[in-house]
Amino acid sequence: MSIDERALTFDCGGDRLVGILALPAQAPPHARGVLVVVGGPQYRAGSHRQFTLLARDLAADGVPAMRFDYRGMGDSEGDMRDFEAVADDLRAAVDAFVAAVPGLRDVVLWGLCDGASAIAMHAATDARVAGVVLLNPWVRSEEGIARATLKHYYRARLVDPAFWRKLLGGRFDVAGSVKSMLGLARAARERPVAPTTAPFPLRMRAGLRAFGGPVLVITSGADLTAREFCDLAGADKEWKRLLAAPRVTRRELDKADHTFSRRAWRDQVSRWTREWLRSW
Repeated sequence: MSIDERALTFDCGGDRLVGILALPAQAPPHARGVLVVVGGPQYRAGSHRQFTLLARDLAADGVPAMRFDYRGMGDSEGDMRDFEAVADDLRAAVDAFVAAVPGLRDVVLWGLCDGASAIAMHAATDARVAGVVLLNPWVRSEEGIARATLKHYYRARLVDPAFWRKLLGGRFDVAGSVKSMLGLARAARERPVAPTTAPFPLRMRAGLRAFGGPVLVITSGADLTAREFCDLAGADKEWKRLLAAPRVTRRELDKADHTFSRRAWRDQVSRWTREWLRSW
């Protein structure tokens, strides 16, 4: 199916935001679309053009898609803000999406890294959000990343032949690595100081519980951000119960990195997304 791409601008708090729509070129009005939410300090194309390619795949499959720049990012106006302060941007983007596509009644939010974290905190606050797709959700804490690094990075190195060749060849900084590992071990044992507001991973969990709609979680097997999320979800009984619910679908790409940098990985993520959308 051919697609139609067009730019649009919309207002958020007096600032002009920029988005790109990808629409099926010849199709009747659509009931549901996908809004791509960026993660990290990047703009609407995504790493390796992942968001651009995903939106086009969705449109070619008959699903309207929109990607956009937060305030202060890409071509959008305003001051830069982090993922915990983009609720107004998300609501404004949903408003613009619904207004631009005839017949669009509800929206699926799709996001990578802290874009996924923002979605988890926001989805329940907008009745037009019907489902969410979360890729490698960001739940970073000093304690969590230290544990993930010790568990997944250092353990993997011990069975890596390249590591032993480097060690035996005298090309490995043993003292530096031991110092780094001991520092991680101390960080992993430390208990964080109680914050004045709930840490954002708790707000993510509460938000997803309150949301109640279908959820697709996709994680990378070779990404410490994903490992930290999976470790947290496996150790916390409330996260475990939440992700075991029938409305939650989980997928993992064993060797993929954080941004799904290879074409095969990006294509698989797109297929899983489209199959999940068709399933409900």
